[in-house]
Amino acid sequence: MKWKLFFLLLIAQFCYGQTLNSPHSQLQLLFELDSAGRPIYQLSYKGNPVIDRSKLGFWISGNMDFSKDFTLIHTSNADVDKSWEPVMGEEKSIKNQYREMLVELQSKRGWKMNIRFRLYDDGLGFRYEFPIQEGLRHFRIDKEFTEFVLRDNAKAFWLPSDYDTNEFPTTISKISQIAHKIEEVRREPLAAKAPSKDLAVQTPLMLKTSQGLYVNIHEAALINFPAMHLKVDDERFSFEADLAPNKNGELAFLQTQQHSPWRTIIVSDDARDILKSKLILNLNEPSVIKDTSWIKPMKYIGVWWEYFTGGGSTWAYSNQQDVIIGTTDYRTLRPNHHHGANTAHVKKYIDFAAEHGFDGVLVEGWNEGWEDNWAYGKDEIYSFTKAYPDFDIAEISEYAKKKKVKMIMHHETTSSVINYERNLNDAFSLMNKYDYPLVKTGYVGPIIPRSEYHDSQWMVNHYAYVAQKAADYKIMVNSHEAARPTGLHRTFPNWIAQESARGTEFESFNGNPPNHTTILPFTRLVGGPMDYTPGIFRGDLSVYGKNKAKLSTTLVKQLALYVVMYSPLQMAADLPENYMKYADAFQFIKDVALDWDHSYILEAEPGEYITIARKTKNKPEWFVGSITNEKSRNAIIDFSFLPKGKVYQAEIYQDGEKADYTQSVIDYKIYKRRIKATSKISFPLKPSGGLAIKIVEEAR
Repeated sequence: MKWKLFFLLLIAQFCYGQTLNSPHSQLQLLFELDSAGRPIYQLSYKGNPVIDRSKLGFWISGNMDFSKDFTLIHTSNADVDKSWEPVMGEEKSIKNQYREMLVELQSKRGWKMNIRFRLYDDGLGFRYEFPIQEGLRHFRIDKEFTEFVLRDNAKAFWLPSDYDTNEFPTTISKISQIAHKIEEVRREPLAAKAPSKDLAVQTPLMLKTSQGLYVNIHEAALINFPAMHLKVDDERFSFEADLAPNKNGELAFLQTQQHSPWRTIIVSDDARDILKSKLILNLNEPSVIKDTSWIKPMKYIGVWWEYFTGGGSTWAYSNQQDVIIGTTDYRTLRPNHHHGANTAHVKKYIDFAAEHGFDGVLVEGWNEGWEDNWAYGKDEIYSFTKAYPDFDIAEISEYAKKKKVKMIMHHETTSSVINYERNLNDAFSLMNKYDYPLVKTGYVGPIIPRSEYHDSQWMVNHYAYVAQKAADYKIMVNSHEAARPTGLHRTFPNWIAQESARGTEFESFNGNPPNHTTILPFTRLVGGPMDYTPGIFRGDLSVYGKNKAKLSTTLVKQLALYVVMYSPLQMAADLPENYMKYADAFQFIKDVALDWDHSYILEAEPGEYITIARKTKNKPEWFVGSITNEKSRNAIIDFSFLPKGKVYQAEIYQDGEKADYTQSVIDYKIYKRRIKATSKISFPLKPSGGLAIKIVEEAR
């Protein structure tokens, strides 16, 4: 009887599929093969369907269909409950608890493919693995069939698919409306470069169903694979993987014993849980860097915003346009007198950083080549080792050292990445020689026809290569215009920040709406910290000259962003004179921490508002940031995250009565208030306004 029961259960398992529950049964996964041998999965949250029957698999070159005619050969399960400590992060310790199911499949033609599922209480990660097998060694993936089928015409927060940029404004619409809106968004002149041929959107994709479920679709551990975009079926309310091609239209070249990135789905009925989730970080491999003692958070200023204000500063040294890169002797050229990266000017920034306790100074436009900035057809534009005549790198380095300030290098490639790789060793050696601990890399511009799309497999490998090579020189990396992050700052903790979305620079183009930063934590920041470059106080840029742009936030919202937009690399992006004019508000930027023991998501709704509290790492000190969209609201701060039984002093930065982002009216008030863990206080936020609080234990 026991043997009969065993075989009946075995037959039932193979006929009706495999189920997997998350550690506390929040989520349930069902995997099965349909009548045609197609791998199918479903996902439910608290008994409610999240992802309906969705296909899995690939089409591989050579007429190999890895999406049907499979038989289930074996399954194995594992339970994992561990914790680990990031080098820097929103939490000092991260719990990694999941249940795993490995499904081993074999097709009628003998091809083998495994699918590894990891189910957490806050979501699902799964990846494809290709074991060693006869008749298959090196192969090319021509299509991925992974589906995410929703049962609901959910509200979506999306960017149009584009293989070269993610610098679009977020569009909010029902899934059924994406097709109608996508071409209009793609026509935006500031961003459109290399769109997908399909009706597709980018990840991370944030969704809210009519039942109140929040669903985030993305990927983790993107290495040696193209970035995943999502083709939209607006009638079925479904999405299918759409991999970024290389310049020849090919997707991914792999070999057996390799695997895909993790496809991720984070889900909850509470928006705050999306921001709390560490699923993507947990799906990445531990640090490949053994000694991480040199990796440190940095707060910096820089010769940067003055290029965007319209006040006259330039990246280029000379007005001469017929510079021949690599052969021109810049010492023979006449400087344009507006070149921002000159020795005397940079020393003023170093003085300011030293006086106000900043760790570093970024200087853009220091190196030869900026006269040819828009020559995308050329292979070599910039030098990564030769400074302009008016930038004395040795003198500046010595001056910064005396002031105990670190210099931050800037490497703009204009996507001439092969040239950059040829020069990496020399560039990083120069940084070591002059004690530059951090490089800001840039990939402005379309790559085709010179090389590859920003999101292609080749470029994905390039970003990781730069991070690995930088680690050899003990250099940290802050990449701009790269493929959006997927948690690789766990594996490469020296890759401390990325841009990969619209940052503050778009404020100088009137390009960021008031709800922008209430969406980014649910989309772009799901994959990793962002170098958003906040802290602009002077919102009306017309005071500088030709630029008529106005910021889309109040001054206090700019302060709150330092807490809401997590990054261990934070810039005070405005001009020093503006900080001196509003020195009392500037104090919050000087005080706010960069690395945290704990983070508490107090309130959140994508596109509307976010309130976050964080405790400084290894210090009894807390900071709170609250932001809202174009609507005024009251932020309800529950201070129960504080240790009980003590009295605290809260220094509060609040929108003033006349604060008005539409007119760039600067109005704020700063005051102190005693609070306890039992305190619960309502604070008014003006339209596109904010609230920033510093909390310390009251002295006895």
